[in-house]
Amino acid sequence: MRIGGFIALIVGIGIVIGLVAYQGIRSVGGAIAAASWGLILVVLSRMVPLVADGYVWRILFDPAHRPPLYMVMWARWIGEGVNTLMPSLQVGGALVKTRLMVLYGIPGRVAGASVVVDLTLSVLTQLLFTLVGVGLLLAHYGDSGIARGAGAGVGAGLVLVVGFCVFQHRGLFRSLVGLVSRVAKGRDWVAAVGGAAALDDAIRALYRRRWTLTINASGQFLAWVLGAAEIWLALYFMGHPVTVADALLLESLILAVRSAAFFVPGALGVQEGAFVLLGAAIGLAPEVALGLSLIKRVRELVIGVPGLLAWQVTEGRQLFSGRSARKAVAVAASARMNDADVERPGRRPLEEPAMIPALVPATERRSRDEHQQTDLV
Repeated sequence: MRIGGFIALIVGIGIVIGLVAYQGIRSVGGAIAAASWGLILVVLSRMVPLVADGYVWRILFDPAHRPPLYMVMWARWIGEGVNTLMPSLQVGGALVKTRLMVLYGIPGRVAGASVVVDLTLSVLTQLLFTLVGVGLLLAHYGDSGIARGAGAGVGAGLVLVVGFCVFQHRGLFRSLVGLVSRVAKGRDWVAAVGGAAALDDAIRALYRRRWTLTINASGQFLAWVLGAAEIWLALYFMGHPVTVADALLLESLILAVRSAAFFVPGALGVQEGAFVLLGAAIGLAPEVALGLSLIKRVRELVIGVPGLLAWQVTEGRQLFSGRSARKAVAVAASARMNDADVERPGRRPLEEPAMIPALVPATERRSRDEHQQTDLV
């Protein structure tokens, strides 16, 4: 982890501890404890949008190279852990998913194109989901600084997404290959996806599949909406039920805040402050809003940490198998060299000189032939 990310992590942890202490450990703990066994349902509810998101990602793959559903879900689960627990702005999870698909045997250009387009549509649909939250905030609670700030952020985000799409059509990665190659192992990444030109061609081909893109975008937007069930369930079991509209409002704007705080691992501290601020807008007490945020943290750890461990195990196996393969190649090459040395005429006695007459002097051959003729007589 870079020093900046480490400092942000320490500061985020300090903010969380400060907020809990300020609101009262007993009050926050009591709000969390009120959920009781409902925490299990809160964690399980997250699996629904995760599965939906993985399913529509699989649709983007070339039909000739479409991986099985369980493999896509496995990669999506690991990507979830990277995105929620590491400072990556969703890019880290995208790179990890690409690598996992390549390790499974999917051509790099196909895997890379599906991940890039999926990420683009994910950002776009999240911005639209944020607009839904802004609209709900304006409709139910009137004009506010929060709504204006969120609206401005969505507008800027839409401009960036449109620009990103335009550059993809014009060969984004071919233009960036020089920059990527200057980064450590940049050329290895480019080679893993079959080269920048191949990746750009695969992305343009994928954008021509309009119906596929429509299904993916619709599925991702549905996944964002289903994610609000986590907040609704948590508050229900905490004894503070809210409407579906309020749950959608909180989920959409909290996601926007987390995306803006990509440089902080897990948006620690930032998410908690946003929950307290936005929770007040819908009438939640600060300790309840803070307890809700910590419940989401529990869900992130329960799902994300095993995903990160599975990723490390996969990388460890790949490293071990790679070393074993290199060792086997080296042993085979050494064996071939030894066999070649043994087969050299100078490395073993000449048991039958007649078999290699070129190495026997001509006078010796004539003398041997005369003796053989005498014996026959």
